[in-house]
Amino acid sequence: MDYLWSLKDLYSSFDGEDFKKDMGALDGILKEYINWVDNTVESSKDIRAALEQFIGIKTRLSELASKLYNFSELSYTVDTKNEKATKNMEILEVKLSSVAEANAKINKWIGSAADIDNAIQASDILKEHEFYLKEIIEKSSHLLDGKQEAIIARMKNTGSSAWLKLKDLLTSTLKVDIELDGEKKQLPLSIIRNMAYESSRELRKKAYEAELASYEKIDDSLAACLNGIKGEVITVAELRGFGSPLEETLFNSRMEAQTLESMLAAMRESLPAFRKYLRTKGQLLGSKNGLPFFDLFAPMGDLNKKYTYEEAVKIVDENYRTFSSSLADFAKKAIESNWIDVYPREGKIGGAFCQDLHVIGQSRVMLNFGGTFSDIITMVHELGHAYHDECIKNESMLNSDYPMPLAETASTFCETIVKKAAIKAASKEEAFAILEMELSDVTQVIVDIYSRFLFESELFKRRKDGSLSTGELNEIMLWTQKEAYGDGLDPEYMHKYMWACKPHYYTADTNFYNFPYAFGQLFAKGLYAEYEKRGKAFVKDYEALLRITGKNKIEDVTKMMNIDVRGIDFWRNSLKTIEQDIEKFLELSAEKL
Repeated sequence: MDYLWSLKDLYSSFDGEDFKKDMGALDGILKEYINWVDNTVESSKDIRAALEQFIGIKTRLSELASKLYNFSELSYTVDTKNEKATKNMEILEVKLSSVAEANAKINKWIGSAADIDNAIQASDILKEHEFYLKEIIEKSSHLLDGKQEAIIARMKNTGSSAWLKLKDLLTSTLKVDIELDGEKKQLPLSIIRNMAYESSRELRKKAYEAELASYEKIDDSLAACLNGIKGEVITVAELRGFGSPLEETLFNSRMEAQTLESMLAAMRESLPAFRKYLRTKGQLLGSKNGLPFFDLFAPMGDLNKKYTYEEAVKIVDENYRTFSSSLADFAKKAIESNWIDVYPREGKIGGAFCQDLHVIGQSRVMLNFGGTFSDIITMVHELGHAYHDECIKNESMLNSDYPMPLAETASTFCETIVKKAAIKAASKEEAFAILEMELSDVTQVIVDIYSRFLFESELFKRRKDGSLSTGELNEIMLWTQKEAYGDGLDPEYMHKYMWACKPHYYTADTNFYNFPYAFGQLFAKGLYAEYEKRGKAFVKDYEALLRITGKNKIEDVTKMMNIDVRGIDFWRNSLKTIEQDIEKFLELSAEKL
């Protein structure tokens, strides 16, 4: 079993003839696309023919560009010092920004085209892409003219994209000073953060303190990165006619503001229950004033053991099969085909993610596996993303892009499958440990996500008036943690640098990448409840739901399962299932206190 992912199905290497050939082909199709747009906008009379040509050339361009960029970006994420990867990412960003003006021109042309509905209904290929075309029409009202869009795209290369690369380089190469077993060491940040899951409280606290101290080496630089990115986001949102970055995010997420407001209201109502859980966990670990931040992920019960990656693979397979053989067989294929990069190492970015490689019908999963049960759940989560991509792989490239909130549905559903199955097979003490770990994870997705939403909202509010200092960013983070965690978190041990280690804050095109996790968690809880009612008959409908996520608005996707996400009742009912788990935890904890 190989522990490094293979990118050979994309390209042999940056120096390979296949990569060089496609880089040359990209130049040709970019030129072809720009010329085609100019000719079409100026002279086309046949709407149907023009739209069919647009779908064809746009698909070819999207497939080739994504293949080249994914190879470069994936090479970079596991080795941020890879100069060829960095260089080719920058080259591709410049090349792709060259079509910004053409994109704006053709999208505005489509947005103003007459009789477009009849053209769509008269063509099979256009009917297949009806949602894609209608979304272009909707978005065209927020487009600037072609030259302005071109300027924005080019400026991103030396703006937000450059700031993001600097942030990745700073955090992936940061050495954290820590003393272990009497020996002074310097370890990568990703390894130190993994120590939050260690069984030794002394080690967790030591790692927490070392992590906070290490950020002082780079905090001003990270603050500059964050200010640069968020400043650009505010400017672009205003230019495009959005009232705020949040309004733009909801628009791009195909999600109504009412849906978000209902979900957040239900989450706020549930906070007291989560605080009871946190205080009780703190008491179990010997704290009287709430749970210290370094104990948030402390393992409880009999799950302190370390797992090998091979053991993790077996757990994934056995538990996935309780849901469906197709899910388990897919995970087996992903593992055996070397789609996963497993362990942390210097130069590799922290965290975990899944990248859809739609053009070749595959995915790649990046982990920083540390051997805890939580690491297994992270693996389960990311393979859930990959399974979503598998379900949608037969859709066209243009119909494969699903919005952020729905992107977290399959991953969270897979987590639920594994945790529920694991609890059923566990002893009483093991079940307690798994239940606690589930609550720890859910607390992150509800309570901490709420704090992140508050942080980003306040950050955008203040950034409009100027850049924020490191001290101000720390101050906002501590305030949002107090608002969300309340007396569940020990005020002496909070994490003022959470803004420095969460990568989502630094991506200009995915602002407020926090509430989608809460949406995915609670939507998945509702779906799992439906699965428990219907059993195996649910599986086909679930897979069908995943297939349509790239070509529907969120409220229409959820309606397929007779779920109304606009109202607060669905969210309350999903949260009640979590509150029931909290009550069970409190009951079991009373026996231990």
